[in-house]
Amino acid sequence: MHTARGVSILTIILIIFSSCQHKAWVLPASERHSDPTACFQRDVLPIFISNCAKSGCHDAQSREEGYVLDSYEHIMKKGIVPGNYAASKIYESMLGNTEERMPQDAPPLSSQQLNIIKDWIAAGAVNDSCGAACDSNNTSFAAGIQPLMNLYCTGCHSGSNPSGSLVLTDYASVKAAVQNRNLVHSIRYDAGYIGMPQTGLRLSACEVRQVEKWVDAGMQNN
Repeated sequence: MHTARGVSILTIILIIFSSCQHKAWVLPASERHSDPTACFQRDVLPIFISNCAKSGCHDAQSREEGYVLDSYEHIMKKGIVPGNYAASKIYESMLGNTEERMPQDAPPLSSQQLNIIKDWIAAGAVNDSCGAACDSNNTSFAAGIQPLMNLYCTGCHSGSNPSGSLVLTDYASVKAAVQNRNLVHSIRYDAGYIGMPQTGLRLSACEVRQVEKWVDAGMQNN
């Protein structure tokens, strides 16, 4: 009798606990702040635009799984918990900790990109810009040009099925794109050329000039 009663009480307790839904801890608005190493407009949004807000995925037209990831307002609607990256479904899916890793049909985000998003969420996921960080005189391919390609381009132009059959993941492919695919005209949005990126943020005037200077200097692999 006592054993049956004990089991019954335990069952009730388990039902109560299993039915409880606890909201994820959220950083109070008063404690959220900018992080100069992970600014939304400068560092975070281009990652989402390049890797997520694409046709067939999370642009305004496709809205896969109800997610649109092309602006601060849309990104913050669901899947981001300010101050708590472990409870942020979008970030967890980028890590591969959910049923489906994101992005699905493209290479995983780099550790650097993941850390930028993680640091931004941890600081409170605020909408900031932190000013310009561009140095148009930085014409090193490794330190200046490739990071721009990674930030704005490789989300669409990488993998086994790159947009427009154009890959921009390494020195050889970027150089070929300048020589054969008019890359500079595209990032300048010159008339008669397909502007790139096609959605979201464009390269700033300083960043475009940075690429132009690299080209003018002979497109060195330095």
